[in-house]
Order: sequence, then structure tokens, then C-alpha cells
Amino acid sequence: MSIWIIFIGFTLLSWLVSHQLKSRFQKYSQIPTSNGMSGKEVVEQMLKDHGITGVRIGSVSGQLSDHYNPAEKTINLSQEVYHGRNVAAAAVAAHETGHAIQHAQAYSWLQMRSALVPVVSFSSKWVQWILLAGIIMINSFPQLLLAGIVMFAATTLFSFITLPVEIDASNRALKWLKTAGITTYESQKSADDALRWAAYTYIVAALSSLATLMYYVMLYMGRRE
Repeated sequence: MSIWIIFIGFTLLSWLVSHQLKSRFQKYSQIPTSNGMSGKEVVEQMLKDHGITGVRIGSVSGQLSDHYNPAEKTINLSQEVYHGRNVAAAAVAAHETGHAIQHAQAYSWLQMRSALVPVVSFSSKWVQWILLAGIIMINSFPQLLLAGIVMFAATTLFSFITLPVEIDASNRALKWLKTAGITTYESQKSADDALRWAAYTYIVAALSSLATLMYYVMLYMGRRE
């Protein structure tokens, strides 16, 4: 019963953080950037100021679907961010550019995360099926559940390695937005708040993954006892 309470708690917490993030994005979308730059222009200027070339900027569908693809060296911005000339758009655009800068500077945590991508991609595809089969066959073939635990542990590790990557990208973004004059003293607080709530989504996801991993470990250890 206690494990279900934890799962429900994390589900509600995840919903709350996601709701607050969207709410703040909408709120700060009403605050224009001091120089009227769009998200796309923010990316271009930030890349230029850091002497980075060869990174393409694209537009993708969806809300808050912004991301940096290190394999293709592309910064993909949602429509709202790509065209937006407001603090929320500037903060998100600068954050994604922060990832491109990390890549160019061989930031160690980003390299670690990139190295885990193939493992996590494989694990994510099969882990739930292996864990389910492992639970069903826990008495006759416990090694299957153990294999699932190892695979799930890889995705949990990936979630925690993601945290310093995201936090560092936000710190780079906020520092540049201030020094480049994109934000004012007041709007800088709004940009900071928006990126802080974005970071909370990764923190909740990592903790939720850890709690789930511990559940499977306890299930396996309980069988052994």
C-alpha cells in the first residue's frame, strides 16, 4: 500500500509541476524582451557571442517541445519560442543554446549523458516487458527480474545525470541573457523562475524513477528472503 501512495504522490507532483511550468510560461510570455528579439534571434546571437558555428536552428510542433539534438547539432524550438519576442521564449531559447555550448565545450556531464543514450534507448524499449515477465516468473526465473532491474537502473542513472546538464544550461542562459541585455533587472527574475520550474520537472522525474527502481529491488529482495 505504501508504494502505491508514493507512486500516486509522484504522479500528482509531476502534474502540479507541469501545470505550474505551463502557467508561468504563459505569464512570462506577456513580458517583452528589452530589445524585441525573438527566440530564434536569441539563439543566433548567443551562438555568435560564444563563437559557435555549424548549429542549425529549426522549428518543431508542440508546446514546450524545445530541445537540442547533439547528434545532428540542431536547436529545435517550438513555434511559441521560435517566433516569440518575450522573456519566456528568450529564456527557453537561451537554455537550449546552453546545451549547444556545452556540446561545443565538451561539457563532461553532457558527454556522459550522450554516452548512455544508446543503452537507455534499448532499455526503454524493452524494460517494462522484461520487468512484467520477471514479476510473473519471479519464483521460477528470478534472474529475469534482476535483468529488468539492471536495465531500469540505467534509465534512472540517465535521469540523474540529466540534472546537472539541465541546471548548467539554465545557468549559462541566465548569465548570458543578463550580460547581453536581453532581460532587465525585473524580467531577469521572471526568466529565472521559468527555468527553475523547468528544472523541477527533471528533478521529479529522477526521484520518481528512483522510487520505482527501489520498489523493484525490494520486490526482488523480498522473493530471496
